[in-house]
Amino acid sequence: MYKPILNKRSVLKFTHFSNRGYSLFAVLGKEVIIGVLSVATLQHATAHNVSNEALQTSSDSTVTNKQVMLDEVSVTGTRAPLTVSQQARMVTVLTREDIQAAPVQSVNDLLKYAVGVDVRQKGALGALTDVSIRGGNSEQITVLLNGINICDAQTAHNTFDFPVDISEIERIEVLEGPAGRVYGTSSLLGAINIVTKTPPSSSLSARIEGGSYGYLAAGARANIAQGRWNNQLSGSFMRSDGYLRNKADRLNADYKTSKAFYQGNYNDSRIAVRWHAGMSVKDFGANTFYAAKYDDQFEHTFKTFTALQAENKQGKFHIRPSIYWNRSMDRFELFRGAPEKYAYNYHRTDVYGLNLNAYFDWTLGRTAFGAELRHEELVSTNLGEKLERPHHIHGTDRNYTNGINRTNLQFVLEHNIILSRFTLSAGIVAVKNSQADMNMRVYPGIDAGYRIGNAWKVYASYNTSLRMPSFTELFYSVGGHKADKHLKPEELSALEAGIKYNTRGISGKTSIFYNHQKNLIDWISDGTLDANGATLWQSVNFGRINVVGVEASLSFDFRALMPSQRFLKQFSLAYCYLNQNEKEHAGITSKYVLEYVKNKMVADLQLNLWRNLDLGLNYRLLHRMGSYIDTNNRRHNYATYGILDTRLSWNTAKWTAFAAANNLLNRTYVDYGNVPQPGTWITAGISIQM
Repeated sequence: MYKPILNKRSVLKFTHFSNRGYSLFAVLGKEVIIGVLSVATLQHATAHNVSNEALQTSSDSTVTNKQVMLDEVSVTGTRAPLTVSQQARMVTVLTREDIQAAPVQSVNDLLKYAVGVDVRQKGALGALTDVSIRGGNSEQITVLLNGINICDAQTAHNTFDFPVDISEIERIEVLEGPAGRVYGTSSLLGAINIVTKTPPSSSLSARIEGGSYGYLAAGARANIAQGRWNNQLSGSFMRSDGYLRNKADRLNADYKTSKAFYQGNYNDSRIAVRWHAGMSVKDFGANTFYAAKYDDQFEHTFKTFTALQAENKQGKFHIRPSIYWNRSMDRFELFRGAPEKYAYNYHRTDVYGLNLNAYFDWTLGRTAFGAELRHEELVSTNLGEKLERPHHIHGTDRNYTNGINRTNLQFVLEHNIILSRFTLSAGIVAVKNSQADMNMRVYPGIDAGYRIGNAWKVYASYNTSLRMPSFTELFYSVGGHKADKHLKPEELSALEAGIKYNTRGISGKTSIFYNHQKNLIDWISDGTLDANGATLWQSVNFGRINVVGVEASLSFDFRALMPSQRFLKQFSLAYCYLNQNEKEHAGITSKYVLEYVKNKMVADLQLNLWRNLDLGLNYRLLHRMGSYIDTNNRRHNYATYGILDTRLSWNTAKWTAFAAANNLLNRTYVDYGNVPQPGTWITAGISIQM
């Protein structure tokens, strides 16, 4: 029987999280108190002997306890679960403690502090946000909720409209680089997995916040834990008057969203089952979000999510099936509340998925295999081919006149060889999509890592992947856009090598990577205007682009380094540099591919001012390449900007009160051309745990 050889020292195994495909931890009998994890790879923790029923957050009374390496932590860097000490991929983990300490109101805002992630906003509070990794665009990553793919086949602009409030997220895992072997081929440049929590005992919590620009948010969560069963229901509401005005001097960056989420699970010694169902409703003034000429745009989205997952716990053969259905409905108004000027665009997307993953240990290592069937179906007033039989749009006198559907089938095979200090993971992904005129394609990958002593580790990887165009890229030809329905799928191959260091109170990493991208899809403009005088953007396969990048981070846990002092808690500093060989051509403007962040630096300082009073300071500096065209058809280069955010909070076991300021120095900047971001934004609130 195959058995990985671990260090001879005593190893702690953790019990709070289950060893499923969406999990980061293996559940086996200890309490875990997370240590320094501020936008860095999870590498150490503090452990205590307690019952299986308890998991507490870190406090001053625990920081002097012994810290141990997490040799038995399973991370989602491979198809089969491997421990941190065995992994050869980098998984950035934003923990519950990071979320609570950050001055943010959404997951989108939190990801700004991950150095390899580019978060481009149109409007605040995540009204419309594009998230990308390592110089790519938002279409090139996979976003998952508890391991279930929730990407929107219509457009990545709406991917982050998920039903979970930020207060109930346990952690966020960011896997950088091609992740086809783990999450499917759509994860061209990485994946973001959002993991929610269900407390082990019955509980109730509530929060309320308010602030600038008419900001108001409230949420509540309740769960009932009884024996092997756990059921939880949560709901939240958020709104703002907005901060942008149109030419008619009316506010048109207002925002309103409501979310509801139910999740449950059943666990016994033989099987674990988990399920969820949720909905998200969002309305927001889109100002000049999609086309600079039109400053009274508006959008409404309604999404539902359902999933069922299971895993057997006994035996040598582990199988993890899952099934899901996600629906997205979208209404876009080029002129807000004025369909007589321009008819509204309506879209409805249904995504059905079936996954089957399995792994087993044997003499030569750990072998994993899996299969996924994902069907995407769209009906619309303007996207897709003409329907023979139109579908009525509920609540209107309109019909869905266009539509398209496609089925993606993929198979994964991976094998892992695990020695005392060396790990080798190799596998292939075979994929075929019914829409593309292609035979089944195979994309290989290999990862290797070697641990030097107890503090150092070197690793290297080569991975490849593919991404199908979104329905918007294929068919959106209105409002200053002209799409090409014959776009080719994007392909990417990536090389990466790096070194990690971790010891008591200090952790760091440095990596260098090279991405070769083929048939990249972009919206470009050559200055041509449409019939209404707006800049015309066309979807194209941009060609071949090579990207070289360097990423480094260093973190200090002063409570572990200097247990006697209380003022300094944590400090982290991270930097990412990207350089791509493709430059802007004369007269051509890129909307995504060439507008990448060349330099990004993030810093985080956490202080304990007095007793339970904590102060957090977060700073990020961005230098973006590319340019944009204003409403007068003039070109502007993106400017470098630095943003300072801060959060002051009083934290107890039962309640937390806070005041936060985003963009404290009131900097003027844009993430997208012609959409200025808000100045200083003040928020305050209180949360109660019962």
